[in-house]
Amino acid sequence: MDILFSVFAMAGGGAAEEQSPIYMFGPLMLMVLIFYFLLIRPQQRREKERRALLAAVKTGDKVLFGGGLIGVVSNASDNTLTIKIADKVKVDVIRGAVTQVLNKGEDIPADVPQR
Repeated sequence: MDILFSVFAMAGGGAAEEQSPIYMFGPLMLMVLIFYFLLIRPQQRREKERRALLAAVKTGDKVLFGGGLIGVVSNASDNTLTIKIADKVKVDVIRGAVTQVLNKGEDIPADVPQR
């Protein structure tokens, strides 16, 4: 019996030492940090910039909408904008539809594909 026990002890068949929880959860925490810094944090920054852009839209600004409509803001309220898109043509839109505020004299942004 003693011979059998000594064979198991030499072969490493004895009780294994327990690892620290850091070794088990360390890689998981590392992946969470990587996802946070590569995905979540940049998205939060872009959303913050978008909210600032929408809050800064005022009367007289030339704006571009998601559907490709370009117009000049003639009236701005809390949630809606009245946009002049042509002579005697005004449209009410929700602020969230604005994708970009254009500079004076700028018609179509360079990054918008044209046909």
